[in-house]
Amino acid sequence: MGTIGDYLAGLEPEQRAALQRVVDVASRLAPEAEEGTSYGMPALRLDGRPLVGITAAAKHLSVFPFSPAVVEAVAPDLDGFSLSKGTIRFTVDRPVPEAVLERMVALRLAELRR
Repeated sequence: MGTIGDYLAGLEPEQRAALQRVVDVASRLAPEAEEGTSYGMPALRLDGRPLVGITAAAKHLSVFPFSPAVVEAVAPDLDGFSLSKGTIRFTVDRPVPEAVLERMVALRLAELRR
């Protein structure tokens, strides 16, 4: 098991499934990405640079695209979600829509491949 798998194994089943979905979308769009850490959190990395990170907190889950520009680009599609400069917070009951995850990962990939 890798860094992300180890992290997910320690979560409640519902949290694990919700964050695994994020990882699955990112892995599908960037199959060459590798598990690792970035900024102290489990992350998929591409060519040594962070693609997307995930964390679980007591009351929410977070996905980190490591790019304020990416969060800003998808923000109009995330009405009602808690956003900060580099974070999208969601819950098990209200996951980030798959199309938004796909767009977020595609935008971050474009940044990394410049």
